Amino acid sequence: MKEMDIGQVARWSGLPASTLRYYEEKGLIRSIGRNGLRRVFNETVLQRLALIALGRSAGFNLEDIAGMLGNDGTPAIDRERLRQRADEVDRRIRQLSSIRDGLRHAADCPEENHLQCAKFQRLMGLASKASGKHRARTPPAD
Repeated sequence: MKEMDIGQVARWSGLPASTLRYYEEKGLIRSIGRNGLRRVFNETVLQRLALIALGRSAGFNLEDIAGMLGNDGTPAIDRERLRQRADEVDRRIRQLSSIRDGLRHAADCPEENHLQCAKFQRLMGLASKASGKHRARTPPAD
């Protein structure tokens, strides 16, 4: 079992030492001792940090991640929770794809005034519904 001091872990993981100390304070990682004033970790901490990074990139907060990391080093991952998160990611992908398509259409729209474009009007309606707000109404003509 190879030991690494906090500086080595920081270099290998790309995380600042302050983040490593914070993760340790939160119980996400654990040092195995000290070498002088420096914390020392087992090299398996890199795998644990990779799991934390994966959880963060999937949108889990540190408390969620802590619950999924077993104390013995074996992840205790709630598969149903992962499915739910995957469903949330799918919804967000659809939403972002719609936004992307709307931006591309607005950039390439042949109408001089976007408000005269039927497709742009539909996109505004979809965006309004997605945000939970009511569609903007055109004031009556004089």
